[in-house]
Amino acid sequence: MEKIKIKPLTKEQLIISADRLTRFKDTETKYLRVYKEIILSNLITPKYKKSELDKLDYKTLCCLAEYIINESLKTYLPEEESDYSINQRLYDYEKSVFVIDNETEALLKNKINYKGLIKLLDENIPLNLKWLKTLAFSSNPEKESHDCGYRFPIKQLIICEGITEEILLPEFAKVLDYDFDKHGIQIISAGGKNQVVKTFYKFASNIKIPVFVLLDSDAKENYNEILPKLQPKDKIHILSKGEFEDVLPVKLIEKTLKYATENISLPMDNEIKPTDGMVHYLEEFFKNRGAHEFKKAEFAALVKQNISGIEDISPEFEKIINELKNPVIIDKN
Repeated sequence: MEKIKIKPLTKEQLIISADRLTRFKDTETKYLRVYKEIILSNLITPKYKKSELDKLDYKTLCCLAEYIINESLKTYLPEEESDYSINQRLYDYEKSVFVIDNETEALLKNKINYKGLIKLLDENIPLNLKWLKTLAFSSNPEKESHDCGYRFPIKQLIICEGITEEILLPEFAKVLDYDFDKHGIQIISAGGKNQVVKTFYKFASNIKIPVFVLLDSDAKENYNEILPKLQPKDKIHILSKGEFEDVLPVKLIEKTLKYATENISLPMDNEIKPTDGMVHYLEEFFKNRGAHEFKKAEFAALVKQNISGIEDISPEFEKIINELKNPVIIDKN
């Protein structure tokens, strides 16, 4: 590495790199992306084109990115004695979650100075970086992460269709005394039932943790596409009716709509009577009152503010949370 010349990463770039390397994402994908971006942007000599980086072996990519990160840290921190205990914990974690081949292992077997990176972090950081701190300083990082609700290590993945589920399901779980962040549950909204299938297929062949798939009631065909690739640890739940909004308690929706319309001239009616599904009802409700356009994410955020207790949990949501707590092996026959 004697002939290497670099442009040091800024503190912000170093923190972003640590963040991206510890997110819940396919190991090979995230490490290659971070390593290559660092090399392209901050390696002055030797200079590589993107096409040339694509041809380099993973071990060389790792060594180059590792060197740039560690040399950049020296700009801001005094050099410390080598301590790779965090690296080993990250390696063990990634191997526990994903199926990793020998080539990808070369990306993981790095000597990045995580102990130095951690010293750049303040308190206002995402959960994965808070967890990274526990890997450095805690004798029992998994317990501390559970107690503090840092979500990592990820132990279960939920794949759902939309943003409403992603916003509200963790909140309903909390009311039922099952905090997703304490139990290492990652939820991903795929953006539609067809995307759920694609997302599940992407993870199915290279993930070791249980996957829970949540589908709307009209997704029977997608259910059948997913079923052959389900592992015994996995589970599919199809809603009993409609979309996620259709199984929200009516009284919770009424409470939310009164809250949303308290400052407009046409307030909430006394009773909700959806005939073509709750989403269609909500679209018409906001349009007819001259309020803002109905948007699922915004409405889900309003619902979240109005959840006050167990009375706001429908029986179906209780069933979903119980299935997450106690996975049932599905019969494919």
